[in-house]
Amino acid sequence: MSEQQGIKPYVIGLDLGGTNAVFGIVDQRGDIKATTAIKTQQYDTAEAFIEASVCALQPIIEQVGGMEKIKAMGIGAPNGNYYKGTIEIAPNIKWAHDCVVPIAQMFSEKLEGIPVAVTNDANAAAIGEMVYGVARGMKNFIVITLGTGVGSGIVANGQLIYGCDGFAGELGHITMVRGEEGRLCGCGRKGCLETYCSATGVARTAREMLAKSNRPSLLREINPEDITSLDVSIAAGKGDELAKEIYEFTGHMLGEACADFATFCSPEAFIFFGGMAKAGELIFDPIKKAYNEHVMPVYKGKAQFLVSGLDGASAAVLGASAIGWEVQ
Repeated sequence: MSEQQGIKPYVIGLDLGGTNAVFGIVDQRGDIKATTAIKTQQYDTAEAFIEASVCALQPIIEQVGGMEKIKAMGIGAPNGNYYKGTIEIAPNIKWAHDCVVPIAQMFSEKLEGIPVAVTNDANAAAIGEMVYGVARGMKNFIVITLGTGVGSGIVANGQLIYGCDGFAGELGHITMVRGEEGRLCGCGRKGCLETYCSATGVARTAREMLAKSNRPSLLREINPEDITSLDVSIAAGKGDELAKEIYEFTGHMLGEACADFATFCSPEAFIFFGGMAKAGELIFDPIKKAYNEHVMPVYKGKAQFLVSGLDGASAAVLGASAIGWEVQ
């Protein structure tokens, strides 16, 4: 398609995670033309993060012809409020942990006034999955992101669910373990799903299981504080029994949670996005087993359990870019 004079052919998509901020410049076909990234937690203030982001963006903006080619920007971020263009009390981002950051306005001011929209990072992933991934053609599904935290994007009757205030769908913060024994979450509550089933939660489970017994494990070769969910996955893949139990515990809790989620939107599919989803049957076998044990009979056998059809940060970046096309 030839480029008409005055038409701006690209938008910027930002997947703002608890660890990395990944930027992509995307065309109308959903092709990511250029990418860059910075570390989210490297900055103490929102102003410093925005400044570093704009510096990182400049080379890839020039790569596609400069700001005159950029129509808008879309951001997927923890606790992103679509209605207000803000990030509000985001547990896993230190410069937004206890405040409201007008991130859409801040980026717009630094990028020659282009329109900027923001939504929850998992909502952005759900939009990307619906447009470009395994959810194409579906009208009822839940995307569950398993990263530094646990996020979710809920699509019901073909529409992304925002709720009255833009914050609907925080399924990572349902309480799975009640009482004092529940793990403290960054949101300030105890026992949230996120504290057990995120990548950081898996690493914590590994440390706890190692401390409770003297059982042999490949994980004992690693400093406990340095253990990651990837280490657990590698050990489990090598047949390590303790590592396999960690995934059994994690998957079982996710399956129980999904059985509860089914009651309010009866999804066609649960779609898992993030590095942990690549663990394959290690995580999916216990998820499906627990789901079938706990789901109400009327929902049994109806939902698929799928891995994201998009690689890496593509789902969230593309989802964020899709918001950019819509913003005025």
